[in-house]
Amino acid sequence: MAQETQTWQHQTVLLHEAVDALVHNPDGVYVDGTFGRGGHSRLILSRLSPKGRLLAIDRDPEAVAHATQGPTRIDDPRFSIAHARFAEYPQVLEAVGLSQIDGLLLDLGVSSPQIDNPERGFSFRNDGPLDMRMDPTRGRSAAQFLATATQREIAEVLRDYGEERFAPAIAKAVIARREAGPPIERTAQLATLVAGTVKTRERGQDPATRTFQALRILVNAELEELEQGLKAVVGWLAPKGRLAVISFHSLEDRIVKNFIAQQGEGQVDRRVPMAQPRAALMQALARIKPSEAEVAGNPRSRSAMLRVAERTDEPLTVVAGKPGRRAAP
Repeated sequence: MAQETQTWQHQTVLLHEAVDALVHNPDGVYVDGTFGRGGHSRLILSRLSPKGRLLAIDRDPEAVAHATQGPTRIDDPRFSIAHARFAEYPQVLEAVGLSQIDGLLLDLGVSSPQIDNPERGFSFRNDGPLDMRMDPTRGRSAAQFLATATQREIAEVLRDYGEERFAPAIAKAVIARREAGPPIERTAQLATLVAGTVKTRERGQDPATRTFQALRILVNAELEELEQGLKAVVGWLAPKGRLAVISFHSLEDRIVKNFIAQQGEGQVDRRVPMAQPRAALMQALARIKPSEAEVAGNPRSRSAMLRVAERTDEPLTVVAGKPGRRAAP
């Protein structure tokens, strides 16, 4: 881990835009739900008063180590960090004694240290084990999936998560390779196979881009985790609490956009037909893309999208000691 900290650096995307949108109360309690290498967390801390508090969360053990060990650790009594997935956020909040928060930030991108370290298996540009797990202590790797999945399963993953129009051909090539000899276990092996199968591609895009994206999303259950995390945490936002989410591809952004839109609509309790609709829970505040200067300085930011929403200010109901949806007006 020490070598990783020294060698692979991360440039935070939409740093000031996200923190400016998130921190509206210097005395508040905030959650950086994707700590990464701490760029957003450090700026959030600089905006908080001595009364403020920041809880960081990350599913990658290396990110947690970065925050707690060695010269990169954050030594601040207002700061704490937990190792957890999106869907586990409510348990983490309860464990640290929080009843509500003033803001949640999610940066859904893969961090540069994850991409640039060949041993993590995220990138087709450097050869390494075909892993792709954000938390190497849990779940199956991309190589394990390709070694056991059917041709149809592989094609569906590439189509649904990578929007890859050559998904059937790539899946067929993976199975042929597997039947002819040892299964694919290295990133370079997969990238070479895809390049030999995909005959055309958008200018400037590597043929393996969509395949690697699809497998990463699958291995980490990224879309399911995002949906579960958003639904689980919205009830913990205090009145006027902010949600700021940075996404990097259309599948993620669609989930965030639809979630905010749904929370902005009146909720009807179908169990009580004559009841009045419940008030909307959130309202959208902003949609922000990186500036031309940021994209020029950090090309990995070019596809980023920041969406910001705010919890409406009616009081929350409390069920069994936990924050819940607002009572019907």
